[in-house]
Amino acid sequence: MRPPAPPTPMATTRIPPYSATTRKSTQERACATPPQSVGTRAFENAYRSPVPSAGMTELAGTVLAGDAFEPTRGRVVIDDGRIDAVEEDTHVDSEDIILPAFVNAHTHLGDSIAKEAAVGLSLDDAVAPPNSLKHRRLAAADDDDLVAAMRHTLTFMHQTGTVACLDFRESGRPGTEALRAAADTVDVTPFIFGSGDPDVLDIADGYGASGANDNDFADERAACTRRDAPFAIHAGEPDATDIHPALDLEPDLLVHMVHAEDTHLTRVADQSVPIAVCPRANTVLDVGDAPIPALLDHTTVALGTDNVMLNPPSMFREMATTAKRFDVSATDVLRMATTAGAEIAGLDCGVIEPGRRAALVVLDGDSHNLRNAVDPVQAVVRRATGLDVKRVLT
Repeated sequence: MRPPAPPTPMATTRIPPYSATTRKSTQERACATPPQSVGTRAFENAYRSPVPSAGMTELAGTVLAGDAFEPTRGRVVIDDGRIDAVEEDTHVDSEDIILPAFVNAHTHLGDSIAKEAAVGLSLDDAVAPPNSLKHRRLAAADDDDLVAAMRHTLTFMHQTGTVACLDFRESGRPGTEALRAAADTVDVTPFIFGSGDPDVLDIADGYGASGANDNDFADERAACTRRDAPFAIHAGEPDATDIHPALDLEPDLLVHMVHAEDTHLTRVADQSVPIAVCPRANTVLDVGDAPIPALLDHTTVALGTDNVMLNPPSMFREMATTAKRFDVSATDVLRMATTAGAEIAGLDCGVIEPGRRAALVVLDGDSHNLRNAVDPVQAVVRRATGLDVKRVLT
């Protein structure tokens, strides 16, 4: 908690956008804007946010402002769903913490039907196509049950501050249709990487490949190129053997990269390929830890929660795990959970600055959990939970 403000006349200052001040590598600066190869048009078309209500709104407290997440006592002024201003005011009496809403950079929402079913199983036995436990459960699932299960998961994600996710949806066209139906009534927008035949791109937003050792995926990559749709692929999860073949496909997004080596990182930087990492899932499946600090030095890195059957899709839990297990600053971790995913998907959120969409999370800084926290960024990343969420603006 901050000490009471001194009894001086109130001053209000409008704060300009911030610039990142942590990692200074050439690669990171190059990723300050979304790479065009990601398929920005397709991502933007998929971001179907609800129509905001008209009128002016103010949120007061400690604002994690700009892409440096500078803790600023003051308020966010919102006009018709967009941030009109970030105003400094040391005399606001609210203890709320206001931060950008989360973008979950890698999910598998389909296995919401089988939570904790894979406890103790290996990667191959739990999730690998085509005969793992996950794929058997998906094949046997009733359509209505599957839609309901994914809708419950999306609702949980919204309650814990997530407004968008990048989902690998199994089961071809029916799988994509099921997720569209599940998301129809929830304020979380899934960007759907479809699977199966390339014609899934008729209804999906991109294509999500299981891994270059499973198939050559040349037809799927070519279909994405023709349609200006992004191509994403798992790589380097069980070992490094599929990383170079995955990079040969010139993907728009890599997932995992647990076993990335220097030669892979050089190619990642040269090709400007962003990466989604999933530390908790890697732990559950016992595949190792991604070299997150090295990845950050070479490209944009975003956080994902991976399979719902393995872990709840809580970005708070994912941030806390990342901050406590890796040599990465809290600011970097928060950026991985917000700005990075938004940049990869071409979304107009992830940063609190004028002109941006007001996709925000308001935490109760006076909750039993957060009261007396001396560093709001550390508190958000390492301590906060869904119980601290007061409001989610989409």
